[in-house]
Amino acid sequence: MTKKIGLLLGPLGFLFFILFPLGELPPKAEVVLGLAFWMVSWWMTEAVSISVTALLPLVIFPLFDVMSMNEVGANYGSSIVFLFFGGFVLALALEKVNLHKRIALTIIHKTGTTPNRVILGFMLATAFMSMWISNTASTVVMLPIALSVIQLLVKSDGVFTKQEQHFSLSVMLGIAFSANAGGIATVIGTPPNSVLIGLLENEYNMEISFLKWMVIGLPFSALMIAVIYVVLTRWMFPNQGIEFASSNELIAQKLADLGPTTPEEKHVLRIFAITVFLWVFRSLINSIFPTLGLSDTMISMGCAIALFSIPFQFKAGVFLLKWEDTSKLAWGILILFGGGLALAKGMSATGIVSLITDAIAAANLNVLLTATLLILLMLFMTELMSNVALVAVLAPVVAGIALGLEVPILYLLIPVTMASSCAFMLPMATPPNAIVFASGYIKVAQMARVGIFINLIAVAFLVVLFQYIIPLVF
Repeated sequence: MTKKIGLLLGPLGFLFFILFPLGELPPKAEVVLGLAFWMVSWWMTEAVSISVTALLPLVIFPLFDVMSMNEVGANYGSSIVFLFFGGFVLALALEKVNLHKRIALTIIHKTGTTPNRVILGFMLATAFMSMWISNTASTVVMLPIALSVIQLLVKSDGVFTKQEQHFSLSVMLGIAFSANAGGIATVIGTPPNSVLIGLLENEYNMEISFLKWMVIGLPFSALMIAVIYVVLTRWMFPNQGIEFASSNELIAQKLADLGPTTPEEKHVLRIFAITVFLWVFRSLINSIFPTLGLSDTMISMGCAIALFSIPFQFKAGVFLLKWEDTSKLAWGILILFGGGLALAKGMSATGIVSLITDAIAAANLNVLLTATLLILLMLFMTELMSNVALVAVLAPVVAGIALGLEVPILYLLIPVTMASSCAFMLPMATPPNAIVFASGYIKVAQMARVGIFINLIAVAFLVVLFQYIIPLVF
């Protein structure tokens, strides 16, 4: 029923904006606002695929003369789309050769066998993987390993004690929440980060390098993971008194089952290491070789091309990836980026962002209070709808608010965008939450009870980030 209502509400709302204009806006701005309402309605209710919804600007904007087809289409081929495409291809290679699983098992194996160390191992492994591959894939890899470890606890009597239940909940929630928080650390770790980078490049001619984002994102991500660990194991679900020596044997066995590192894994690891090195030291390399002009997108695409074109067995002519492998690629997310950038361009071109800027400037609002409210709005709204879609719609508005407050737009946009990845309360908020909820070990009330506290702690950290840290970096 919700989907049916959304399916009708979107286009009807669009028609309402067209037929009953507010009077204070130009007709083209009414079209953009109407389309924003349409897209948000479909995104929130998932009446149709969120990627299909992102295609609407390609039809509506040229039809109502907001922008030409070429102008709209350029957003779907933005450099940020190709940056993420390269990241997707790298993730595809890591998954194809099972290197992500080997890395995860190695991290868990190294952290130890006490219950809390096992929980920490799962969290660190999930977070690290989420920096480079999708949080969904990270969770899918970790879940069966976690289920195997949990089964060790009930093998003898088939019944969970209270402490064992606490351990199980901590493992499951730790995986989901670490997958969410880990992606914040890098530009390619989670799609909202890339939507922001694309908006800044397209609309404001500003660039945030891979390294500069990590300077902010990695410490915040690490801090959130530490908070999640403490909240789960020391406060909400303490599990004193559990002992199981065989978990380390199980992890060791799973590592052994993978066998020795294969030539394919080594091949991917080399390309992965070179790519990360170039991303991190790009600015230094460009300062040494000024004519090189390396960008994060160029490095990302170079990585993708290398995975397709450099054979790991030269004599046999065997390549790691074939184009057929890209059938598993998240093409819909790339389209979603384009749709979000097109909508942002429409808001800017028709003067909507300027109107927001002028209204905020005239209102003379308190900067810190406004920033806190925007972070709260983004964080709790992302519990109910796609964080990528939410950032696509709200980021241009937040930029207008920042200009109206006479605050550098990065100061406000970065914490608000990060807030979109801090959804810890509900199963439907993120794929990792939904995946671990489907395991049957967690109830909605348990996730919400823990998630609300972590959400509020995240808001406090993001406000501190806005007020004190970001001005030091940017």
